Amino acid sequence: MQLYDTRRGAVVPFEAPEIVRMYVCGITPYDATHLGHAATYVTYDILQRRLIDRGHEIRYVRNITDVDDDILRAAAKRGVHYLDLAFGETARFDEDMEALNTLPPWSEPRATGAIPDVRGVINAIIASGFGYVANGCVFFDTRAAEAFGEVASLGRDRMLELAEEWGEDPGNPAKRDPLDFVLWRPSAPGEPVWESRWGRGRPGWHIECTALALRELGETLDLHGGGVDLLYPHHECVNAQSEAATGGPFVRHWLHQSMVHLGGRKMSKSTGNLVFVHDLRDRVPAMAIRLALMIHHYRRPWNWDDSLLDEALIRLDAWTNAGTGDAALDDVRGALDDDLDVPAAVVAIDRAVAAGDGVSDAAALLGVLL
Repeated sequence: MQLYDTRRGAVVPFEAPEIVRMYVCGITPYDATHLGHAATYVTYDILQRRLIDRGHEIRYVRNITDVDDDILRAAAKRGVHYLDLAFGETARFDEDMEALNTLPPWSEPRATGAIPDVRGVINAIIASGFGYVANGCVFFDTRAAEAFGEVASLGRDRMLELAEEWGEDPGNPAKRDPLDFVLWRPSAPGEPVWESRWGRGRPGWHIECTALALRELGETLDLHGGGVDLLYPHHECVNAQSEAATGGPFVRHWLHQSMVHLGGRKMSKSTGNLVFVHDLRDRVPAMAIRLALMIHHYRRPWNWDDSLLDEALIRLDAWTNAGTGDAALDDVRGALDDDLDVPAAVVAIDRAVAAGDGVSDAAALLGVLL
């Protein structure tokens, strides 16, 4: 199997062991599942299905970020407890994922359930010389991490721009370097608070994923994924702090899903430029939504248009009427092994259907129930 590796900037062999340890950044549950989420999780679902088809066992971890700045702001705005908000939105997300026929994760840990792990990782980072305490916060010292920036390969100026956009507070005078990021911070009034040796407070965003990944999967992951919007700062920071904590390599292969756009702008909770899966499920079968997402290669950004649902409904009907059979199965396997070329797999199934052959097995490998 050949897959693009973000860090290496090339399509390379994916060296998959018998048991594949895969971590994909999950949702921050303060709003419903939009098509950007769905496209990402369908991509990693298809990857899992092909690896299982090849004989591998998958330990797929998808976290739930149930405490961070975004969910706390949203909960305060709505006047609800942040965990109540997280519970309701996670339930809706789970319903959407089940409807889209994505395989359930091997583990789906919550950030709030990992506070002891977070404190332990921060201790290790400080002890290794990569963390420092200033103004009641613990920061990661990016200058001490020689490889910082190598995952995203964006350059310092662009990283500073993105740090500002993501609320990383690069202008904070307590930092040794503007790119340093927070591991632990004092809680503001009304925010959740936990005890620590650095003072009462709460974790930073990035450290939560490190703590969960190391706890669930060990020091080195075979594959780490998520949307490409997380590449910087999140994945760059997670990689640096994880390697600082363990002293070894954190990820063997980085894989990122490109963005889904609406009206020429990326779908984003921060802009409200969204199409929600549960709204589309009221209009069409969930398998049509899945098919509409699958006709675009995971590494190419694309624009959502409702006409994609019309095309998907026609395709779903044709595949279903073709009946059972294993036509196109080998072609689909070959396409998936070629950097997850799902659009080519769909075309191969279309050709088999046009020839009058049953395609239920090939469709199932793509997670499409007929």
